[in-house]
Amino acid sequence: MPMARPETVRFLLFQRDDCRLCDEALAVLAAARAPAFESVFIDDDAALEARYGTRIPVFRDTRHDRELDWPFTVEAVGAFTGD
Repeated sequence: MPMARPETVRFLLFQRDDCRLCDEALAVLAAARAPAFESVFIDDDAALEARYGTRIPVFRDTRHDRELDWPFTVEAVGAFTGD
């Protein structure tokens, strides 16, 4: 099920508030110099909770309709983003 997002937002990071793994994912994305992305917090969204609740954090490429599940590495992010 594709996520409806503006075309200008290619990458999304699905995460939770107060999430240690999400903080680690943010650090990996920074180290990988990932392209700009939007954070989407799933805490108050039942549909996103059902889809991502056990998989958080998830890095999503909306243009190619694919996802990179945690744990991911700097190298995996580079390959995923095409860098």
